[in-house]
Amino acid sequence: DWTVGHVHSGALGWVGFVSFGALYCLVPWLWRRERLYSMQLVEWHFWIATIGIVLYITAMWVSGILQGLMWRAYDSLGFLEYSFIETVEAMHPFYLIRALGGALFVIGSLIMAYNLWRTARGDLRAEADAYTAGPQPELAPAE
Repeated sequence: DWTVGHVHSGALGWVGFVSFGALYCLVPWLWRRERLYSMQLVEWHFWIATIGIVLYITAMWVSGILQGLMWRAYDSLGFLEYSFIETVEAMHPFYLIRALGGALFVIGSLIMAYNLWRTARGDLRAEADAYTAGPQPELAPAE
């Protein structure tokens, strides 16, 4: 699981998030929209997917280390101390954490898909948008 966790950290963590950013940039441009439907949904997507991928890869790294340590444990006669099924049973809680992390990553991706779909339709959500709003008159710097 260590190697698989390492690959997933790059594939889902790096490539996935770069792809998300590219889609957030390209969809409004391709459909000639002023902005995304909702920046709040972008933040929800980011944090849910980030928590999901951290849970996912951390569980895989820890279970990989556990698996390796169990596979290299020998008794005094030179036989494996743990059977294969014992290693699988020991890793079961990490598989559950991995499933939770993967589910959060998918939920975040579905939030992104909804946001991009609404953007392509031309919808704009009425929200206080701190990303595009200019300075408020009372908050303008003093001269």
